[in-house]
Amino acid sequence: MLTDVYGNQITTSTGLARDNYDIGLRAFLSANYGAQEAFYQAVEADPNFSLGYLGLVRAMMSSGKVVEAKAFLIKAKNLLDGVTDREKSHFLCCELVLLGEARKARAAVNKHVAEWPRDAMIAQLSTSIFGLIGFSGEVGREISLLEYTGKLSPHYGEDWWMMSMHAISLCETGQTLESMQLIEKSLNLNPRNANAAHFFAHILYEENEVLAGRDYLSAWMPNYDRRSLLHGHLSWHQALWALQDGDESGMWEIVESSVSEEIAISPPINVLTDTASIYYRAELAGYSVSAERWLKLSKYAAEKFPNMGQSFADIHAALAHAMAGNDEHLNKLIDGNSGFAGDIVPAVAKAWKAISKGKWVKAREELETASSEFERFGGSRAQRDLLEFTYVNVLLRTGKKETARKTLLERRPVFYDTPLIAAISWS
Repeated sequence: MLTDVYGNQITTSTGLARDNYDIGLRAFLSANYGAQEAFYQAVEADPNFSLGYLGLVRAMMSSGKVVEAKAFLIKAKNLLDGVTDREKSHFLCCELVLLGEARKARAAVNKHVAEWPRDAMIAQLSTSIFGLIGFSGEVGREISLLEYTGKLSPHYGEDWWMMSMHAISLCETGQTLESMQLIEKSLNLNPRNANAAHFFAHILYEENEVLAGRDYLSAWMPNYDRRSLLHGHLSWHQALWALQDGDESGMWEIVESSVSEEIAISPPINVLTDTASIYYRAELAGYSVSAERWLKLSKYAAEKFPNMGQSFADIHAALAHAMAGNDEHLNKLIDGNSGFAGDIVPAVAKAWKAISKGKWVKAREELETASSEFERFGGSRAQRDLLEFTYVNVLLRTGKKETARKTLLERRPVFYDTPLIAAISWS
């Protein structure tokens, strides 16, 4: 029986199917364009290749194409007779994720990797910031993610993908030196691993290395296909560093060419969260964001995330709706309680509404109820700084200067001297 690039047996007798599956696997794990196309070629070479269809399921899911993913899941399910136990378990994990059964999926993934730790496509489901652990809504999820990748790492040895996954776990728990060492190894093995480039950007952000970050991505991005998964988000990092560097025109140029909903190549969750974040962080820094921008983003959020349930997306949708004055959709998030952190989404939604109306005391009161649990929303530390800096801003605007100072020192000390908050004056 043939094996994939990680040594897992796969049920196909066609070398071409296996080869294209491996190409798709590497493209998927490195967040490069071409995974979907390679998986298509794998099932064309062997129409009975169940795992090839599951590759398409994963590729479609990562692009936000749920309908297409479900269609390929059915094809994979109809081809499970005669496949290995690993492939049957592989299917179950994908099915549970696609059905939105996050807790069951996480348990299934844990069971799967305990027996087949080198099944990277399944191991990947619980890695990184947007995985099953990252979006669990749990307090302490960053430590859980570190424990997960720490247990898997010995099974992979000198593997560029796993190195990058463990590196971001280290970065998000404050271990930037160790993270940097792993990222450098990963990039040396595969310089075009976009996940490693992304996580390197996070390390530089956590160290507040603005110029180094701008230089790095300026050199790395030109050869990264715009259709690739992380192009829009890496562009967000570039826009954020331009903002931090006081380069307003550079920031807007990047936003308009690679981030906003009007050029929406990225998955909807990235388009919404990155655009809302850069808009409001620009406002925090003292720049003006037009009402038209907020209106267009609110419309996009209502279209792509009409129902509450994805808490990380929900808090950004609430921001867009509040700033656009879209009370109809904002109130759904204020009144609801659905999703992995659905119990604290309403407080943040109410805070955005208060901020949009200049009611700073009300905004402070609402954010205070959720501020100790911002981690539960998911996303990286860099992404959650939207909330951290907003909280500091409302503290300042309500005369709580010492509390604001203490909050920033305790929670984001690296930015104490250079926060992007126009209202700050420590003197």
